Amino acid sequence: MALETCGSCLSCLLVPLALWSIVVNVLLYFPNGRAGDQPPSYVWHFEGICFSGVMILLLAVILITLECSVFYRCCESESCNKTYRSFISIVLALLGVAFSGYSCIVFTWGLIQGPFCNSSGGWDYIFKDTAGGYLTDYSAWSRCTEPANVVAWNVSLVSVLMALSGLQLIICFLKVAAELKRTLCGTYSVFVQPGMSGVAPGGSVPWMSGRGARGGGDGSRSLGARSADRAEQRLQGPAALTAQR
Repeated sequence: MALETCGSCLSCLLVPLALWSIVVNVLLYFPNGRAGDQPPSYVWHFEGICFSGVMILLLAVILITLECSVFYRCCESESCNKTYRSFISIVLALLGVAFSGYSCIVFTWGLIQGPFCNSSGGWDYIFKDTAGGYLTDYSAWSRCTEPANVVAWNVSLVSVLMALSGLQLIICFLKVAAELKRTLCGTYSVFVQPGMSGVAPGGSVPWMSGRGARGGGDGSRSLGARSADRAEQRLQGPAALTAQR
C-alpha cells in the first residue's frame, strides 16, 4: 500500500536528482575549479549531462504528466485509460533504469581510473593500474602535482555523481514495481467496457427500465381502447348504452 501511495511522488524526486547531476558533471570539466586543464576522458561520454541528466529529466516530466488527472483519454473506459498509462509509465521507468545504470557504471569506472594529472612521468592517468587502491592511500595523492588538489576534486565529484545515479536507479526500479502492482494486483480494474456493468448511463438498470417501458405502453393502449369504445357507444345512442347496462 505504501508503494502505491508513494508511486506518484517518485517521479518528482527524479527532477532535482537530474538537475544536480548536470551541475556536478559540468564541474568535472574544470579540474580544481580552473579552466584550461584537461578533464578526465570519461566525462566526454556525457553520462552525467545527457543520460542521468537531460534524459532522466525528460522521463520525469513525462511521468509526472501521465500521473496528472488532466490527460488525454486513450479509450472510453477509465480503467482502460489507467491501464495504458501504467504500461507507458513502466516502459519509461525501464528506460530510466537503463540510463541511470549506464551512468553509474561509467562513474564507477572513472572513479577507479582516477584523474588525469601531471606527475614525475608526465601527464597521464597515474592511478589506472591501482584498481582503485589509491582511494584509501591518501599519501599517493601527492603524486599528482598539477592541477592542485585534483585528486580530491575528482573523487568528491565522481562520488556524488555515483550517488545521484544510484538513487535514480533505485527510484526507477521502485516506479516499475509500483506500476506493476497497480496493473497486476487489482488497483486498476482492467478493460471494463461501458454497458457491461448492468447499469444504464442515467443510473437505471436496463432490464428494469425496459420492463417499465413495456408496462407503460400496455397501459396506454388499454386506456385508448376504452376511450374508443365509449365514443362508439355514444354514437350508437341511448339504446345501446341501456342494452349494455
